[in-house]
Amino acid sequence: MNVRNILGIDYLLLLPVLLLMLLGILFIYSSGINSDGILVSNEYIRQIIWACAGIIAAIALSFINYRRFYNIALYMYLISLAPLVYTLVFGYIVSNASRWIRFGSVGLQMSEFVKISVIILLARFLADTDRNRESFSRFFISCIIVFFPMGIVLLQPDLGTALVYIAILLTMIFMAGVRMRYVAFMVSCFALTAVFLLLPLWQTYIFQRTIPFLTVLVSSRIIAFTIMFFLLIAAIALFGYLKFKKKYFFWIIYGSAIIIFSLGVSFAARMVLKNYQLMRLIVFLDPNVDPRGAGWNIIQSVTAIGAGGLTGRGYLQGTQSHYRFLPEQSTDFIFSIFSEEAGFLGGLLVFALFFLICIRLMKTMKITNDPFARYVCAGFAGMYSFHFIINVGMTMGIMPITGLPLIFMSYGGSSILASMIGIGLVLSIYVRRYNR
Repeated sequence: MNVRNILGIDYLLLLPVLLLMLLGILFIYSSGINSDGILVSNEYIRQIIWACAGIIAAIALSFINYRRFYNIALYMYLISLAPLVYTLVFGYIVSNASRWIRFGSVGLQMSEFVKISVIILLARFLADTDRNRESFSRFFISCIIVFFPMGIVLLQPDLGTALVYIAILLTMIFMAGVRMRYVAFMVSCFALTAVFLLLPLWQTYIFQRTIPFLTVLVSSRIIAFTIMFFLLIAAIALFGYLKFKKKYFFWIIYGSAIIIFSLGVSFAARMVLKNYQLMRLIVFLDPNVDPRGAGWNIIQSVTAIGAGGLTGRGYLQGTQSHYRFLPEQSTDFIFSIFSEEAGFLGGLLVFALFFLICIRLMKTMKITNDPFARYVCAGFAGMYSFHFIINVGMTMGIMPITGLPLIFMSYGGSSILASMIGIGLVLSIYVRRYNR
């Protein structure tokens, strides 16, 4: 990489990332000050160290030809799964979840780094199969690549990070031109699964009256009968489709498969999800169901954002953080603390910076000549966008609490380092955007 290439780095991508990390450090520092004005946390120092490490990693990766990762994509994927499995069995447990590997006083969340290897391998597979865009096998194998590590992450359990894998998959297969009926099938399945999962919770904790129809969503025997019924319908429709080649038989199979998948997954989710995860879904529907328990975070977060007004209370002047009303304020709820002190205008700045990052990712995606590079950019665009939408929506009370950090701003070494590795890969692609 010569001097001309160094000057060719996409600074319009790097600058908003650096600004977001700087804002993150400033407000992690603010969150560490108590009501007496005393600094009681050194998290900001650790964040500075991780941010510097991330910047170094991103710049170093911009010097490396991204095509080298194409050649080792499968090995990266397989090797990254080993520590993920190790974490599941022997990982350091925090809040009833085994997500970290400890190296002395340093903990790494391996699922953050596995997202990178998933993006790279999926990008290679989609690029290699670019001539066969509408094949079902292309869609199916893409799902296998993503769902295997995602399943391990769910077992940790870490629902929020698992959902990021779905966002990555949907973004990449959409950009790769996978047939829309397959993309729509997946979106419909996950949307209907969420509805089937939430309705019984709404009935029990909010509506507080029994709706006979919803029995089908909670009784294992009725669910099994319903699934068998739709399997029979799908089998008959399949026979009809093979014999008469009529389109409506295909759509009967299609609709039946969505119902079967959604019912099965929603029931399995109720069995797998911990009580605190189910309570997060309940308080998303109505935080006042448990205002001093599971609903406390959402209520205090919305209070903090509202207290900021147009211009905010001023840096280091926030009450929600300094009086410790809001738990996890330097991680999950950093945007709440930021909005209280910087106000609506500060929130708009964060929105604008993330929007600029997405615009630059799409720009790189558009101008590169390499399909592999295009799909890598799409994967990271999906990852960054999903983190932003879910985290900010969570702090505003319009999304369930999932534990996803606000990427580049929230406290956490693994998140910062993995995110900056992604930025480094995109910088490498931008520098070599006209190569093939």
